[in-house]
Amino acid sequence: MNIVSSSKRQIILDTETTGMNQGAGAIFLGHRIIEIGCVEVINRRLTGRHYHEYINPQQIIDEEAIEVHGITNEFVAHKPKFAEVAQSFIEFIDGAEIVAHNANFDVSFMDHEFSLLQPVGPKTADICPILDTLEIAKFLHPGQKNNLDALCKRYGIDNSRRDLHGALLDAEILADVYLMMTGGQTKFNLSSEKEGSEGGGIRRLSQSRNKLKVITATADELAMHEERLNLVAKSGQCIWRG
Repeated sequence: MNIVSSSKRQIILDTETTGMNQGAGAIFLGHRIIEIGCVEVINRRLTGRHYHEYINPQQIIDEEAIEVHGITNEFVAHKPKFAEVAQSFIEFIDGAEIVAHNANFDVSFMDHEFSLLQPVGPKTADICPILDTLEIAKFLHPGQKNNLDALCKRYGIDNSRRDLHGALLDAEILADVYLMMTGGQTKFNLSSEKEGSEGGGIRRLSQSRNKLKVITATADELAMHEERLNLVAKSGQCIWRG
């Protein structure tokens, strides 16, 4: 299994819903999306762009679902309907690769929402390719727990804010998990924690940080460098010159 995607632009996505629809072969219960959260990754770097909407599902949210994500009927009563946000959502994901954990769940709900549009919308797979991080996790860690919380613990990612499920927060956490899981490292240790601590994981740099000063070599320094390479070349192949 090739775990590193070749897609340059990826959308890490999560949804929250009114309840659980049944799987393939069972009755479809018609539950609806009530929250969409997406973060953009280009060339394996978080860009800071995101898409986030709460949605009025036009039906009652199951009590069991409320216990999971904390989104109530009262909260979404005056939010936009899916049809009102569908175009902006499609434009955000169009052409990118969707990355989701247990992607069949999210995609089935998205396809259901698209099917209710007038005129009927596209299938998700017709808009963009889909990558399932759960399948990657099962390949890398067979026989182990591979839910998002377990993966955060395994890769040293802080998920302490995740008291309840939330689509945007889970998408942000999944982005960290995906990049760590497919990057060959389990800890970056970029934090200011003391040596020997269990810190590490991904730490995002502030968008408002000062740009690093780039210092270029002077003409004299470049000439000295060439002289040194000439000396190296006399003793054999100089790998710095190819």
